[in-house]
Amino acid sequence: MADVEGASALRPPRPEACTWGSCPRLPPPSRGVLVSLGLALLVWLTVPCSGPQAEGFSHGGLDASRADLWASANTSLLQGFWCQPARQLSRDQLSALIRRMASQQVPLKAWQLSCLANLAAWHSLQGDFPFHPADLLLFYNLTQVREADCQAFIRHAAQGDTELLANLPDQRAALRHAAMACLGGPRPQLSASDLLLLGILVCDMDASSIVASDPRVLQNLQRCPRLTTTQQAALNTLLASGRTRLGPPNSWNLEGLQTLGRLATYISPGLWVQVQEAVGLDFFSSMVAACRAGQLSQRDTRRFVTGFLEAKAASSRPKRGTGRHCIRGDITAATLRDDLFLVRYDCSQLESCLGSHVLRANLDPLLQHPLPTECQRVVKAKLAQIYPRGIPEEQLRRITSLAYLYSRAEIGQWNITSRDTVVALLASDVALENQTEAVLQKFLDHNGTVTSALLVAIGGSRLCWMSPPQIRAIRPSEFRLAGALDISSCPQSRKDVLYAKAREAFGSTRTTATYYHLMRPYLGGAPVEELQHLAQENVSMDIDTFTNLNPRVLQSLSVGNVTTLLGQNVGDLQKARSHPTISSWLRSLNSSALGELGLDTDPIGPTHPARPTTVTPNTTPWAPHLAPTSGRPGNDAPTSGSPPANLGYLPLAVALPSSLLWLLYRGAWTVASKDGAARAPHAGKLGLVGGAGPLPNVPPPRGLQGWSSATPSSQDLELD
Repeated sequence: MADVEGASALRPPRPEACTWGSCPRLPPPSRGVLVSLGLALLVWLTVPCSGPQAEGFSHGGLDASRADLWASANTSLLQGFWCQPARQLSRDQLSALIRRMASQQVPLKAWQLSCLANLAAWHSLQGDFPFHPADLLLFYNLTQVREADCQAFIRHAAQGDTELLANLPDQRAALRHAAMACLGGPRPQLSASDLLLLGILVCDMDASSIVASDPRVLQNLQRCPRLTTTQQAALNTLLASGRTRLGPPNSWNLEGLQTLGRLATYISPGLWVQVQEAVGLDFFSSMVAACRAGQLSQRDTRRFVTGFLEAKAASSRPKRGTGRHCIRGDITAATLRDDLFLVRYDCSQLESCLGSHVLRANLDPLLQHPLPTECQRVVKAKLAQIYPRGIPEEQLRRITSLAYLYSRAEIGQWNITSRDTVVALLASDVALENQTEAVLQKFLDHNGTVTSALLVAIGGSRLCWMSPPQIRAIRPSEFRLAGALDISSCPQSRKDVLYAKAREAFGSTRTTATYYHLMRPYLGGAPVEELQHLAQENVSMDIDTFTNLNPRVLQSLSVGNVTTLLGQNVGDLQKARSHPTISSWLRSLNSSALGELGLDTDPIGPTHPARPTTVTPNTTPWAPHLAPTSGRPGNDAPTSGSPPANLGYLPLAVALPSSLLWLLYRGAWTVASKDGAARAPHAGKLGLVGGAGPLPNVPPPRGLQGWSSATPSSQDLELD
């Protein structure tokens, strides 16, 4: 195999004024250099998504002489996966890549998984699901799951993180429906074996199902990132029944409570009243110790503490006045080291018994306790008395849990000169809207600058609350070095400003593929002209990015714009049709346009029962329809009489037979090979050719002779 230097030598010289939309397209390379290009592609694909190497590449420790490059890639390189160059991988290369991701337990984002799932379907790899990451299975086309594989597929998928489907509500609902179909349909009570199959999918169950299930449902619920209000009520009903291993609340012990893990933070005050006092106090002490050791989040611990203290206040008898305002005794440094501190001192006693000297010297140990909001306000008021002219900087780094309580005017009294202080104050997971802007402004007023390191440290969500002037003041070079920052939670007004900043930083990127990769997180603020141009360049936008586009801009896109913009991912509209952004756009379309997209005119939402269907995958309404066991094709060929799974994602596949599509595909690349500087006619409509390159190495439909795989252009493979 040629070395990396040989591959990089294929790069054309960089023109002086070449922008992302104006670079000339070079003729396709000859077959003699394909080996070098293949290696170059693999190195390009392993460039991380963010960081200072976003536009270049480094060897990253990879042995360029090895043929099994993907099989030896480390986790950090695999985590930088993106789909544009991956479309050039052969079936065996893609299979090796996916299996390596599974063995290394590589954490991927939703935008990576959705397009990777489509690539796997294109190469008929979905049948190898036992060797694939569980998270990837969540994005697979459920209509292609064999009936015989149903339970094995669901059991493996149920080990994934369903929060990754936040922008695909219909896919998440379809998973739940498919899981119940595997069990033979809805049932009044789920057995222990049912729960073992369902895994994390139980987190989407309603309250009545939780209460009626086998008590081992608690093991499933422990995996839920959060419980709804009704699910919390169901949990407490189940615990109160005494049917769990803990028994009735009055017989609970410390070991049993500790087996609940995070679920214990949802126990209601009404149940804590029934627990023996000694057991409750021991458990309280262990939970606070876990929080102070960083083993349990402040948010979860605070929820537990609030409920526990409410129960204690309701059960304790009011004490008679002793003539002293501080009943419990003065708080000392030793008092603050006690894990039962909050049991012994409620918020009123905290106010009465905490002296200024002790507070000033012991701010850290005090704030390591999960103080209820009322107690936090007491501490804030005392700090204002101690520091009437503003809290000194060395103390600011200690009050991160209180930062959300301060107004812009109060922050205006602070003195912030260090980047570390900014990071400490903004590292909280609490929404700091006005506080973010005010903290950064105090830092900037002292000649501070927003560097790439600072942007990465505070996270993309903090960009949502920077003022537009602060965002515009970020140097493009620093923005480039910061790489991909997640701004999906930002309001539209901030997305618009951040898009303009990203355009300034990445606008001179040489190739469309690389430009799109760098700009992808910021396209939520893109105008319609930008999206139309990207559609013409066949970037194959993933559905996760698509759902974060400006809803008003999306309304200005035609069906043709959307199908070419999504390319091979257009079939994912089925999985997201109930998403507010998508559903709003779909409602503006007529039945003919929906049919062109391969969507039925009577959609099944997440709350509707699934309907059985026997339609081919190209036109199947989005309901879990398990593929029959018999007649299943092998991994190398599509089902007889049906087009390959990948054609289901093409907008014209509904109307054109697969053989005609392949003829159009071949003809487009024949034209391109004759004149490398000219774009193949109508290439964008099929989403197969253009700046991002085709999906190669896919066999044509049977009976189509003389077909040869298209050769990507050297510019498409350029290591930029």
